[in-house]
Amino acid sequence: MKHAKPLPTFLSKRFAGWKATTYQENSAWYARLADEGQRPRAMIISCCDSRVHVTSIFGAETGEFFIHRNIANLVPPYRPDDDHHGTSAAIEYAVKFLKVSNLLVVGHSNCGGVAASHDLCCGEAEDLRTNSEFIGPWVEILKPGFDRLDPNEKDRAKRLTQLEKNAVVVSLENLMTFPFVAEAVEAGTLSLHGLWNEIRDGGLECYSPADNAFHQI
Repeated sequence: MKHAKPLPTFLSKRFAGWKATTYQENSAWYARLADEGQRPRAMIISCCDSRVHVTSIFGAETGEFFIHRNIANLVPPYRPDDDHHGTSAAIEYAVKFLKVSNLLVVGHSNCGGVAASHDLCCGEAEDLRTNSEFIGPWVEILKPGFDRLDPNEKDRAKRLTQLEKNAVVVSLENLMTFPFVAEAVEAGTLSLHGLWNEIRDGGLECYSPADNAFHQI
């Protein structure tokens, strides 16, 4: 593969700093993780957005979280076939093999993927449908969440915030279409959680099915 290049200097320097400090101070822990394998307490499905840093939000240690990131933190419905299903494969591995006890879907404010889904559903982003090979079909997973928006709400910012939260709820609903997820939830060995992170003020809200609303933590 002739196109691969050496690591950029700024990343090489950061690695050297990590190896000399954080790794060196915790080398026994890393050795244990390598020898005994991972035993994460939770799986987190979050957005690819570089501003969303779930390990920092929760102060997680190495080996504590099994993390999967994708556009708009979406979970597709259970649909096994011969196509490639990165998100579904990660969920299957976490639940069936790692046997995590908690599965968190973490949405966030100012999500570009959610905005793309909104515009696509409004018929205002046809370029995503015609020029995008993967993004358009992916964000259409959120169509059920778009259909739940208040048609009388015309403020775009408010609509997008609601759709960001709907993305979390739709993903939680889609998780329950996976037989092994539903089985673990019903058996009490797996708990599902929906969260929404406000990037600007560092806020975190948790979804409550009792009143179908998000509440500040």
